[in-house]
Amino acid sequence: MSEVVYLNGEFSPKEEAKISPNDRGFVFADGVYEVAKYYNGKAFRYQDHLERLVRSLGELEIEYSETDKLEAIFHELLAKNKVLNTHAGIYLQITRGVEKRVHHFPTGIRPTVYAFAFELPSSIEKLQNGIKVITHDDIRWQRCDIKSVSLLPNTMLYNKAFESGAGECILVRDGLVTEATHSSVLAVKNNVVVTRPLSNLILPGITRKVVLEICASNNIPVEERMFSKEELYEMDEVFISGTGSEVTPVIQVDDKIIGTKKPGEITRLIQKKFFELVQ
Repeated sequence: MSEVVYLNGEFSPKEEAKISPNDRGFVFADGVYEVAKYYNGKAFRYQDHLERLVRSLGELEIEYSETDKLEAIFHELLAKNKVLNTHAGIYLQITRGVEKRVHHFPTGIRPTVYAFAFELPSSIEKLQNGIKVITHDDIRWQRCDIKSVSLLPNTMLYNKAFESGAGECILVRDGLVTEATHSSVLAVKNNVVVTRPLSNLILPGITRKVVLEICASNNIPVEERMFSKEELYEMDEVFISGTGSEVTPVIQVDDKIIGTKKPGEITRLIQKKFFELVQ
C-alpha cells in the first residue's frame, strides 16, 4: 500500500506529492515542525504540541491560521495509513511558503503545510537496559527554543554518536550541558532530579515537561539549574526524554560509567509513571 501524505489541503500518495523548489523551507530551512506520538490512536499531550507549534510559528512570523484543523488531519492520516491501532507518530512541517529567493520575510504568501504518519514503536531494549551516549560541543544556533527545520548541526552531531555505536549525543556549551540532539537531558544526584532551566538554548521538551509533572506528583525533588559535563559524569543516574525517546536511561557517558551501569531507581519510577500516563 502506498503511503498517504497531506500537503496543502490534499491527501495523496507520497510519490505524487510535489513541493516547489522555490519553497523557502527548501532554500532557507525557513519553517518549523512538530512530532506528536499516538498510542493506539490517542494523541499524547496534543495540546502541548499545538501550543509549542504556535509559539514557533510566532517566533518566525509565519502566518498560519488553521491550527484548529490539524487534529482531524492527523487522525485521517493515521487511518489512511492503517496505524490507528498501534504506536505511531505524526510529523508536521510548516514552511513560510513559495517565493523568489529573497533574504527578508516576504508577505502575502501561503505557508506550505506537509504532514505524514509513521509507525513509532517504543524501543523496549533501550528502555529496559539503557544506552551509551557521547558528548560534544554544542555547535547549534542561539535560538534552539524554536522547533526549526534547520537541523543540520543536530544531524551532524547525532551521526557522530551513530558512528561510535552510541544512542545519543549530549551537547555542551561553554562547559555546561544543554540538551541532546533530539531529546532533553535529565540526571539524578542524591535523589534529586536535575535538568537545565528553559532558555533560548534548549527546546521546551513536551516529555521533559511531563517528567517534571511526574516528579511533582510523586514528591521527587527537582532542581532546574546549570551543570557541567564533569558533573554529568558523576551523576547517580542520567536519562533522556523525548517524544521518540520517551524516558530512556543512560548508563554510560563517553567512557564514564553512570552509577552501577544499570538504570537507576528514580529513572525506573519515572518510566513507570510515564507509561501509566500514556496508557
